[in-house]
Amino acid sequence: MNFEKVLSNATPLLLEGLKITCLISVVSIAIGIVIGLVMCLFGMSRFKALRGISAAYIWLIRGTPMLVQALVVYFGIPQMINLFWPGFTLSSITAGIITLSLNAGAYLAEIFRGGISAVPKGQVEAARSLGLPYSKTFFKIILPQAVKIAIPSMVNQFIITVKDTSILSVIGLPELANKAKVYAGSSYLYFGTYTLLAVYYLVIISILMLIAKYVEKKFNYERKS
Repeated sequence: MNFEKVLSNATPLLLEGLKITCLISVVSIAIGIVIGLVMCLFGMSRFKALRGISAAYIWLIRGTPMLVQALVVYFGIPQMINLFWPGFTLSSITAGIITLSLNAGAYLAEIFRGGISAVPKGQVEAARSLGLPYSKTFFKIILPQAVKIAIPSMVNQFIITVKDTSILSVIGLPELANKAKVYAGSSYLYFGTYTLLAVYYLVIISILMLIAKYVEKKFNYERKS
């Protein structure tokens, strides 16, 4: 219950974990955006095979817990690769980024699909009537507007990704929750340590929620005007 001791001793460890949390969150959401956009385009393709790949990927990722995905990526995949490439390993950071990226990509694919569906069809018809091919219509007219519509949801997905980093402590990722667990285990100051951890997450998520609200209001205003 000694909060002063926890605050002074645990803070350096938690700040180290916070750096890892922020780093893998930013990297993972950036990769997830690319994956999500590709899977979204696959899902809207006229080719059945590409649509099948997108549907299977989204079904698999959204239908399994991220904890299980992390265990498969960190323990399962290296074991399979070792059959052909002995000595292959994945660091916890690399495995964490892969897990978060794949997870975020599945949800971002649906976000992008919703954004594309929200673009007025009249703009597409007008572009095609002017002789623009579908590829130019999509990348110059549809996609920019769809991304703009999807930005608030993308910020919300980033918030979810930040919180999901705590799950990756199960594979030893030295992020915020893992550092708190290490300190609590060595000091036996569980209540104070995990309360401080909750405060850290609360501050981070609150800042991101304020950003999300600002972005949402900004783009809602632009759409109305």
